[in-house]
Amino acid sequence: MIYHALPEQWRQTPGLARFLFKRVLTRPVSFRSVKLMDYRDRITIEPDKRGGKPCIRGMRITVYDVLEYLASGMSEDEILADFPDLTREDIRACLAFAADRERRLVSIPSA
Repeated sequence: MIYHALPEQWRQTPGLARFLFKRVLTRPVSFRSVKLMDYRDRITIEPDKRGGKPCIRGMRITVYDVLEYLASGMSEDEILADFPDLTREDIRACLAFAADRERRLVSIPSA
């Protein structure tokens, strides 16, 4: 089952694992047509805003806030209703940012 292929830290966050499994991992994908979203124009890091955490388009909503809402089981529609300044593309940018950060994570092989 693909779920067990998820990294351990994702499986420990059931909402995020469920979201990724349902929305991302179960979709048929043709890797020739996949173009990763360029989140760099939507995710900003400013030292004087939210302690330098990555924020969405200079607002005070952090990437981590959005990821926690998704992990808790909130749908995109619920998040957009609670935060009318956000767009679906902002939520996708948060996921792309997290995926990029995870990809860059250095793993140390076990001895």
